[in-house]
Amino acid sequence: MNIYENFVILNASLPDEEINAAVAKIKDLVVNAGGEVLKADFWGRKKLAYEIKKQNKGFYVLFVYKAPAATIKKLEEYYKVFDPVIKFMVIKLGAKQVKHLEKAMAAEAEQKSEQAAKSEA
Repeated sequence: MNIYENFVILNASLPDEEINAAVAKIKDLVVNAGGEVLKADFWGRKKLAYEIKKQNKGFYVLFVYKAPAATIKKLEEYYKVFDPVIKFMVIKLGAKQVKHLEKAMAAEAEQKSEQAAKSEA
């Protein structure tokens, strides 16, 4: 399985519940197609560089996941008909990016465990 980075810009005028539901739906699609979501970062509402589908703002979400190549085709087709999605981009990570990602995720996990230890003390 390959590792992919996926940026999705959702309609910023949607309430938080609908944005969370859209993100959960995307995660379910990846998992049901045999993939594994490694990370989902919410970047929040930001002004777009230019107007897209009559929208000036978008809610940015970054996904990192492992998935078979066939899953990407299904996911991209779904994005084209899923109304909350304004724009999307899927990038297949190379070997160097995967190593960097693994280091970053290990450091992030270590930092979380240190914070948990400090809060218990």
